[in-house]
Amino acid sequence: MKMENNSKTMGDQIEDRLLDFAVRVIRLSKALPQDDVGSHIAKQIMRSGTSPAPNYAEARGGESRADFKHKLGIVVKELNETKIWLRMIEKADLIQADRLNGITREAVELAKIIQASLTTLRSNK
Repeated sequence: MKMENNSKTMGDQIEDRLLDFAVRVIRLSKALPQDDVGSHIAKQIMRSGTSPAPNYAEARGGESRADFKHKLGIVVKELNETKIWLRMIEKADLIQADRLNGITREAVELAKIIQASLTTLRSNK
């Protein structure tokens, strides 16, 4: 489906947002303290926060409807995990809360968008 005021499809736009989100996670992980705690959380959030973009790209090229749904489910799970790591970073005061607001909001919005797609797919059996 193409958007009226944009030449990119909705899928392209979501993929771009997921890619931008991954880059933000990378930058955030670099800003974490260089100690045992910061290192551990950086590795974890890097895994979960950079995973949604490639998984979404794989879903778009899925071999079947079931494969597409499965990969979208992974995207949602990884975004949800990333939200928890972001909350942990905030609660542990590892990074200023105001720096986390935008990235946390984006994680929530992206998870809602993908979850809505999954819900639609499941209701349109």
